[in-house]
Amino acid sequence: MSVLNSTIQNLRFTSDTTPKPLVIVTPSNVSHIQASILCSKKVGLQIRTRSGGHDAEGLSYISQVPFAIVDLRNMHTVKVDIHSQTAWVEAGATLGEVYYWINEMNENFSFPGGYCPTVGVGGHFSGGGYGALMRNYGLAADNIIDAHLVNVDGKVLDRKSMGEDLFWAIRGGGGENFGIIAAWKIKLVVVPSKATIFSVKKNMEIHGLVKLFNKWQNIAYKYDKDLMLTTHFRTRNITDNHGKNKTTVHGYFSSIFLGGVDSLVDLMNKSFPELGIKKTDCKELSWIDTTIFYSGVVNYNTANFKKEILLDRSAGKKTAFSIKLDYVKKLIPETAMVKILEKLYEEEVGVGMYVLYPYGGIMDEISESAIPFPHRAGIMYELWYTATWEKQEDNEKHINWVRSVYNFTTPYVSQNPRLAYLNYRDLDLGKTNPESPNNYTQARIWGEKYFGKNFNRLVKVKTKADPNNFFRNEQSIPPLPPRHH
Repeated sequence: MSVLNSTIQNLRFTSDTTPKPLVIVTPSNVSHIQASILCSKKVGLQIRTRSGGHDAEGLSYISQVPFAIVDLRNMHTVKVDIHSQTAWVEAGATLGEVYYWINEMNENFSFPGGYCPTVGVGGHFSGGGYGALMRNYGLAADNIIDAHLVNVDGKVLDRKSMGEDLFWAIRGGGGENFGIIAAWKIKLVVVPSKATIFSVKKNMEIHGLVKLFNKWQNIAYKYDKDLMLTTHFRTRNITDNHGKNKTTVHGYFSSIFLGGVDSLVDLMNKSFPELGIKKTDCKELSWIDTTIFYSGVVNYNTANFKKEILLDRSAGKKTAFSIKLDYVKKLIPETAMVKILEKLYEEEVGVGMYVLYPYGGIMDEISESAIPFPHRAGIMYELWYTATWEKQEDNEKHINWVRSVYNFTTPYVSQNPRLAYLNYRDLDLGKTNPESPNNYTQARIWGEKYFGKNFNRLVKVKTKADPNNFFRNEQSIPPLPPRHH
């Protein structure tokens, strides 16, 4: 188990009943990936590819049929070329490593990926990948300019040899559907030498919090792209003025602003005076330090940390977690939001959390068919519900709480279809029947939630790239059956 544990980030899947692979391959170069594919095909094993091990449903390392894991952790080189403002990143690298090595070469460049530094780029990039720079530069997948893919025949393809259709599909359509991606070529983006952050906590009764939330949902997605203002809610125990313990819902408002303190305070006082942001709430940090501040792997205020923390694959605490995500296209009524926040009291203190990220900015300008990730104009924000806990035996209880919140919010989020995000994969949306893994009608149910109108194009690419559906999982893209003549 210890080998498995080392790369599994979700402790939900570390029990003795979790299906184990027959073999774990840890390639150190592309020829090992080629051999793994050809050998697995020959002996009839499925392949699961893992780069960081954060898969929300464990699909990158679990299968119900005999399988092998190709664990890319040893392929994690990041080669930065400041002159061309690009980098080649091996698929087993973590986001932390990407940020660290770009920053080592030039601190005025970065890459628009996610907040969590231990996430592997293989899955993150191929499912979309959003983060602090999304409103400026779009997703990680929007900023990929080449890739090395090992296909079902064991051939290594780059953008030119794979063709534009397949290159389109692996940037947001789930690379694991089409082969094993060994490396990505990314386009670096410019960041200021200083950015300004604040993270303020609001602890008041729920109606007061909902007033702040309502103001946030009306303006956060309309701000200039230089400001990312997120919010999250969770319960905490506090001691009131009479020395009594009580549980209250806390709201947190956090910013990353590509500008100075004075401009940010000024902007907040004009646009969102209810938050009461003062100069003392704000910190001006270098770009790499904002990355560490929001990484969740160090307590920023107390730790005497160095940026090398970004290279630590085991940084941060591992927990069991469950997550579901919604996209919001129209304002959630205050009366509904009161009830949604009250649902946090149905979960143990501090276990449940809602996180809200504004869209807008450049996300409104990128076409929904530019890459398979379709959630662009018209999305005001995303809202995710998550629970994190310690004990395996509590899995069902906490997963059910996340489900109950998700069911409750149904009327207030995107509809027909209710949209979802591939990187927070959700098997409750349906899964392939192992007896008929090529079933298009079945796959369309979740396929259109993840990919919208792009699903059919993904099916066409799959049919050409992997006609026998060798690369598959419980929610993979099916090929169309061969035409009968």
